[in-house]
Amino acid sequence: MTLASPKGTPAMAAAFPRSLSSMAVSMGGLALLLVLASLFLVSYPIGSTVHEYFYGIDRSNVGNQSIVDSSVGVVNKDSTSGSDLEVRPFGPDGVKNNSVNFMNNNALASGDAENNVVSDNAEKKEMEKVNVVANDGKKEEGGGVKVFSNDVKKEKGEEVHVVSDNSGNVEKGLGENGQDDSSSESGSEVNMDVSAVSNNSGAFGSKDSECDLFHGSWFYDSLGPVYTNNSCPVITQMQNCQGNGRPDKEYENWRWKPSQCELPRFDGKKFLELMRGKTLAFVGDSVARNQMESMLCLLWQASYKLSPRMPWSTCIWFFILLYGLLAFKCVYNVNSIEKKLFLHQQNFFFQVEAPKNRGNKRMQRYYFRSTSTMIVRIWSSWLVHRTSEAIDFAPQGIDKLHLDLPDETFMEYIPSFDVVVLSSGHWFAKQSVYVLNNEIVGGQLWWPDKSQPMKVNNVEAFGISVETILTSMVTHPNYTGLTILRSYSPDHYEGGAWNTGGSCTGKVKPLEPGKLVENGFTDIMHKKQVTGFDNAIKKATNKSKLRLMDITESFGYRHDGHPGPYRSPDPNKITQRGPDGRPPPQDCLHWCMPGPVDTWNELVLEIIRREFEGKRNSS
Repeated sequence: MTLASPKGTPAMAAAFPRSLSSMAVSMGGLALLLVLASLFLVSYPIGSTVHEYFYGIDRSNVGNQSIVDSSVGVVNKDSTSGSDLEVRPFGPDGVKNNSVNFMNNNALASGDAENNVVSDNAEKKEMEKVNVVANDGKKEEGGGVKVFSNDVKKEKGEEVHVVSDNSGNVEKGLGENGQDDSSSESGSEVNMDVSAVSNNSGAFGSKDSECDLFHGSWFYDSLGPVYTNNSCPVITQMQNCQGNGRPDKEYENWRWKPSQCELPRFDGKKFLELMRGKTLAFVGDSVARNQMESMLCLLWQASYKLSPRMPWSTCIWFFILLYGLLAFKCVYNVNSIEKKLFLHQQNFFFQVEAPKNRGNKRMQRYYFRSTSTMIVRIWSSWLVHRTSEAIDFAPQGIDKLHLDLPDETFMEYIPSFDVVVLSSGHWFAKQSVYVLNNEIVGGQLWWPDKSQPMKVNNVEAFGISVETILTSMVTHPNYTGLTILRSYSPDHYEGGAWNTGGSCTGKVKPLEPGKLVENGFTDIMHKKQVTGFDNAIKKATNKSKLRLMDITESFGYRHDGHPGPYRSPDPNKITQRGPDGRPPPQDCLHWCMPGPVDTWNELVLEIIRREFEGKRNSS
C-alpha cells in the first residue's frame, strides 16, 4: 500500500528527510545571497564602508553632537515629566541663541571606609614644564558654543522659568558609613529648568581658555544620562537610587552649563585617547569612590556605534552576514553559532570595552587595554598620616592624625600617576586626635582636659591637612603629574545633621537662584581648603601642575541628587516621616548614579583636555 503525500506536497520531496530539505533551502538561499554579495562587492566595497562604522563612531560623540545641535535648550518644564521641552534655535553663526541661568549644587562625601587600595604599575610619563596656575583662567581659542549666562530671554512666547527649592543650614556630622537621616519634603513646585548662580571659584587656570568652568547654571537636558543604573556594573548599591526604588528620575537630566562656554557631554573615547598610556587616581574618602565609580560607568559606555547615517549598502552587507551565519548553523548544527551571532550583533551596534579589574587589597585598579589606561582608587580618609598607637595622653585605639605628614599609603605610588583627583574633608567630623610636630594640639569629639583650650579644632585641622598633602605633591622630586583638588562637597541635611534628624527627602529638582541657604560649616571648610591650596602653590618646586576644581557653590543647589531614604533595595524600607515627624534614615551626602556626580568627571575631562592638548600644541 502506498501512503499518499500530504495535499499540495510532491511525493518526491517527502521522501527526503526534513533536515535535508532545510539544508537544501538554506544552501539555495545562501547561494543567492552570495551572488547578490558579489554584485554589491563590485559597487560598494565593504572595507571602505564598514570600517568607519565599526571603529570610528563614538557613542559619546553622538551625544555631544546632539547637545550642540538641538536637543538641549532651555526647557519650559511646568510638569515633572519634563515633556514640555522647548529648544531654542541657533543663530546664523551656529551659536545658540538661548540664555541659560545658572545654579549650583552641593554634593557631599561620606566617610564609609573602604580599604580597597590599588597597587598599580602604571607607566610613568614625563611631563613638560608647566606653570602652576591658581586663580586665573585663560582664553580658549575657538572654544565652544557661546552662551549668554545670566539673562532669561523669551522667544516665540517661550519663557524660561526658574527652578526652586530650599535648603537649610547644615550642621556637619557624618557616620562612618556615611548614613544620613532626613526626610524633608520638597519645597515649592518648580517651574523652570535653569538656575542661576554666582561663582567664587578662582583657582583653575588654563593655557588656552578664559572660560570659567565653575560659574554657570543647571539646565534640563532631555537626552538624559550617558549610562543607566542597569548598564553599569560597578555602582555601589547605596548610590543605585533607581534600583533602590526612588520614584522620580528628573535629577538625572540636569546638566551644568558654564556661563561663557560649553561643557561637553562626557566623551569616553576622547578621555581614553587623552589618557593613553596614563593613569588616573582617585584618592580620598567615600566621595572619591563615588566619583571613581561614576568615571568607570561613563567609560563603560565609551563604545563605538553605527552611524545613524549608515549607507544602505552597509546595512545589506550586515544582513547578508547574518543570514549566512544562520544558514551555517542550520547546515552544520553548530550550537555555539547562535550565541556568537548574538554577541556579534551586540558588538556591531555597541562595541563596549569592559575594563579589566586588576585591583588588590591596597587599591582598586581598572585597566582599559585599548589605550593602556588605568583608573585607580586609593582609600585615604584624611589624606594625612594616621596612627592608632598611644601618644602622650591620647590612648591607643583613637585615630591620631599627624597633620604635618602626608598619608604614605598613596604617596609611594604618585610617581606612577599622571592625574590625581583628591577628595577629603568629611572625616574631620569624626572622632580623632590632632598632632603637630609630635605634640597633641587638638581633637574632634575628644578632649579630656576641658580646662585647657585646644590649639587646633577640626576646621583648622582640615586646612592644615590640605596644605600638607598638596605641598607634598608639588614638591615631590619624582612627581610630574596633574593634581586636581576637588573642592569641599557640601551635604544637604535639612532640619538637622546626619544623626539628628537632618533630611533631603522629597527633593526632586535643583534649587532656584537665590534660594540657597548658606551653610556656615560648608563655607568655612571651603575657605580653609582654598587657603591651603593657595599656600601649597607658593611652595611648588617640581614640574607637576595643581588645579582646584571648585564645585562647592554650584553643587549646593543639587539637594535633589542624593539617595535620601533610597539607600537599599529592601522593599520594606521606610521612606516617609513617621507619626512623630521624624525622617527615616537616609543618605544626603553621596550622590545617586547616574546623577550630578557625573558632572565632576565632565569637568575632570575638560581640565585634562586643556592641560594635555595645551601641552601638545606648545610642543
